[in-house]
Amino acid sequence: MSERSIMHIDLDTFFVSVERLTNPKLIGMPVLVGGTSDRGVVASCSYEARKFGVHSAMPMRMARQLCPDAIIVRGDSEQYSKYSQVVTSIIHEKVPLYEKTSIDEFYIDLTGMDTFFGSYKLAGEVRQRIMKETGLPISFALSTNKTVAKVGTGEAKPNGEKEIPLGTERGFLAPLSIKKIPMVGDKTFQLLRDMGVAKIQTLQEMPVELMEQVLGVNGRVIWKKANGIDNSPVEQYNERKSVSTEQTFDQDTIDVKGLKSLLVGMTEKLAFQIRSEGMLTSCVTVKIRYSDFNTYTVQAHVPYTSLDHVLMERVKGLFDKLYQKRMLIRLIGVRFSGLVMGSYQYNLFEDNAEQLQLYGAMDKMKARYGENIVKRASSIDLKLRNFNPFKG
Repeated sequence: MSERSIMHIDLDTFFVSVERLTNPKLIGMPVLVGGTSDRGVVASCSYEARKFGVHSAMPMRMARQLCPDAIIVRGDSEQYSKYSQVVTSIIHEKVPLYEKTSIDEFYIDLTGMDTFFGSYKLAGEVRQRIMKETGLPISFALSTNKTVAKVGTGEAKPNGEKEIPLGTERGFLAPLSIKKIPMVGDKTFQLLRDMGVAKIQTLQEMPVELMEQVLGVNGRVIWKKANGIDNSPVEQYNERKSVSTEQTFDQDTIDVKGLKSLLVGMTEKLAFQIRSEGMLTSCVTVKIRYSDFNTYTVQAHVPYTSLDHVLMERVKGLFDKLYQKRMLIRLIGVRFSGLVMGSYQYNLFEDNAEQLQLYGAMDKMKARYGENIVKRASSIDLKLRNFNPFKG
């Protein structure tokens, strides 16, 4: 059996790079993409801005103080979605098995390609094809597993490529900061630093039992990653993956206001579900079944998002578009498809940072006490108006 060849791709400073395609004057300048008001948040920043200590998820007010000459651009999620889809199409055409983990990040399984072509050569051609057709900078690394390939991509940036051959994984990782290991977040990083652990090599030399004692089950996983051990497969990306919910009424109804309130509640439920799974949707579908059992659907592609208020407006608009017969309705439903593992960064184009914090607080309450613990008033309007779809 061939040794695994796993390629990790990352589109460098993706949002900034897309903005520079439409406005070349931004090239070489410190650029911040995100909400433009003082209450906004940085969704992405150029390498020129990072030199001043700016980073993603930083309040825009603080970023301005650190880098007063930065050019601030409000994010254009529609454009970013379009370029992400173009890149996905190129990869889909070039390779047999790939996993899209976010809008700008992919894993590709090139195992066995050495027999026919050469994995590293093919990886380089994929990168060149993407850069030629999109104009976007891109970095990649090729190794025997996903963890080492991902860390390798970080070392290849900006706009570079790197190969970590079989047998060199531990040596490659050893001198790097423990922060480079996937799964090592701020809290774990601080805990390990308090123990005097700074470099991956120190983790490699620690007994795995000690790691488990300190970090529980995750301790063993992190120890394996530090030692370049990762058997997780590349999982085939499938655009058709979706989540949905629908409601069939005992008695048909024509109460449009009540139906819209129900659709808002459905949307709120699905949005929470995909946020909980770290996902974004790019396609929204509304379904209606009339009393004569004829069923109709309408869908719309949307910029990747998981925000309730964005999706609710689209769902209500689709319902208005679809509901033309003015007949009694037997069933309504909502589906989100084109799902992709997604960074919260797409939500950071909102100027209102407090609103994003509110989403986070609501999601924590729902996760702890159940999704019905807190709801928008518009989603419970049917109860306030004594609307009962089961009575027609």
